[in-house]
Order: sequence, then structure tokens, then C-alpha cells
Amino acid sequence: QVQLVESGGGLVQAGGSLTLSCAASGRTLSSKLMGWFRQAPGKEREFAAGISWSGGSTVYADSVKGRFTISRDNAKNTVYLQMNSLKPEDTAVYYCACANRLRVVTTKNEYAYWGQGTQVTVSS
Repeated sequence: QVQLVESGGGLVQAGGSLTLSCAASGRTLSSKLMGWFRQAPGKEREFAAGISWSGGSTVYADSVKGRFTISRDNAKNTVYLQMNSLKPEDTAVYYCACANRLRVVTTKNEYAYWGQGTQVTVSS
């Protein structure tokens, strides 16, 4: 069993930056694929970014490519999402998740464990 806790959300103006963290407990994350998803009001939860267990492979949704960076520190059992040049359309609850997969997958059903989410609000 893996427990995931996100932090770092908040209110930021358009063009600003935030860094989200996801701390894991229960089992080590070192062998697991990690992903960040987001869900805006009235919309489906969507993939934002994913990183392989080694950190050597990353995948981004087109909507965040070039602005968001996912990284991980397996020694600290923590995954990060650096978000720059934020836009109002980035407003959502952001969730981290992990999966027992070797390659990055973007489908939420592939992820077995989820955090409770952290709210990110970008004002215009």
C-alpha cells in the first residue's frame, strides 16, 4: 500500500509559478511510475505529466509542455511538479498518482494509488 500526500497548491496570478510536492509513505516509490493529473470543475480528470521510476523518461500533456516540469527524488520518496507561466485554464485540483508500470502511461485507470489532491487557482 502507498499513501500519497500532495502539497504546494494555492492562489497565484497568471504568469506566476508554483511547485507542487507529493510525498509518499508506506512503500518506496523508487520502482514506480509517478504521474500528475488535474481536474477542473465540471471536467474529467486529465493527465498532466508523468515520470518513470528512474526519472529518465518524462511525458507531458500538450497543454503543459514547455511550462511544467516533473521530477522526483527517490531518496526522499517525493515527486515534484514545477509549474511556470501559469494560466487561468490551469486552475484545477492537482493529484499525484503512482502505477506499477515501466513506461509512462497517460490513462488514469493505469494508476493504482492516488493522493487527495491540492487546489491550484490561477487568477487573470
